[in-house]
Amino acid sequence: MGEATERPETRVLDTDVLVIGGGMAGMTAAARATRRGARVVLVEVAPNLGGSATYAGYIWTAPSHEVMDVENPQGGLELRRALVDRFSDGVDWIRQMDVLCGPEVTVAHVGRGHQFDTMHYVDQCRREVERSGSVHLGARVERLETHEGAVVGAEVTMADGETCLVRASSTVLATGGFQANPEMLVERVHPQADLMTLRSNPESRGTGLRLATSVGAATGPDDAGFYGHLVPSGITLDPSEFVALALYYSEHALLFNTENRRFVDETIGDHLNNMALVTQPGARGLLIADARVHRDWMTTAYVEGAISLDKFELAQKRGARCGYAEELDELAYLPEEWGYDGKAIRQAIEAHNEAARAGTAITPERSQDPLPLDEPPYYVIECVPGITFTFHGVTIDTSGRVLDTAGRPIPGLLAAGSDIGGLYNHAYLGGLASALIFGLAAADSATASS
Repeated sequence: MGEATERPETRVLDTDVLVIGGGMAGMTAAARATRRGARVVLVEVAPNLGGSATYAGYIWTAPSHEVMDVENPQGGLELRRALVDRFSDGVDWIRQMDVLCGPEVTVAHVGRGHQFDTMHYVDQCRREVERSGSVHLGARVERLETHEGAVVGAEVTMADGETCLVRASSTVLATGGFQANPEMLVERVHPQADLMTLRSNPESRGTGLRLATSVGAATGPDDAGFYGHLVPSGITLDPSEFVALALYYSEHALLFNTENRRFVDETIGDHLNNMALVTQPGARGLLIADARVHRDWMTTAYVEGAISLDKFELAQKRGARCGYAEELDELAYLPEEWGYDGKAIRQAIEAHNEAARAGTAITPERSQDPLPLDEPPYYVIECVPGITFTFHGVTIDTSGRVLDTAGRPIPGLLAAGSDIGGLYNHAYLGGLASALIFGLAAADSATASS
């Protein structure tokens, strides 16, 4: 860590709050701090604002503590309580920014939330900040500045190459996680995590984690997993396809690894199937659905009121590994180069169907959809895990204050969004909601003495 010093060649910016990152969490923190009377400097490494929020359109989470506890039992108790308790106030804040929130709808079967224009929200936040502060794009944070154990700003390389010392009473980390950093993924998520397809902005490379740990911040939890969805293999996703080609329907299909066996209860959630697949040989698998699943789930919207798309048709058009089987026997003719034994998979599906019809035990169990897959034709797509953000991150309290390894707040340092850890652990109930709620909390803490 570096003690704050003034260097003659370095331009100095003095402000109340420095926000590092211009996604949902950072823009929220910056706008909230501005409205609370603080001067704000926001720096973002990308050439534009929005981060991964650019690709999202719903703010949602669990409707109650009971649902949160069932779906996310290993998440930090205080953080998950705060998310549920403050959600409605967060939605009110979006509306206070003159951004329209749609009516409440069901999201991901168990959640409740609202559709809203994320880019309009980001733009409104920027307008708010620039009334009295400044926003700097293409700016890279080199290190945090400290004085007597407190974080007092950061050294930043601006887009024109100029080095600038931003001195601030409070600094908020909101850089979006480390899903775009293969080395960090291998170290902190899974040895095969670098094989995953990125379905987020490409700038979230672990800057927040690096900066926080450089001043003694705690991180965790270990082996907490990540959020994402299964996507077709063999194609490069365009950001416009992050939702369209997410294979949400895996919750009703059968998923086989390259050893031709099922390895997870698919019905508990596509995001959990996604986490399970990264641990399998080669981090790839074969997703098989029948006509019922295609009709009822593959071609229907995952979020109430959203546009319905045929995932199989889209994958075919993109040249993904996929195909039809008019009958189960045709699985024997899977292309050899795919690396699966079609006969073994056919036998496994037949055994599953027999057990499902008889009501006998299925291993792994299918707790939410135990129906057979026996209505031809069959739809086959090879899939790989896609990652949106990580659950391992900087440890904070419910006020957004970054904690050291002894559990004490590090003076002057806060964090929000995908930079934080401890909220979700092998579970997911909304990313924008977390960014919003803890972005607001960080701003309120940063301006508490203003």
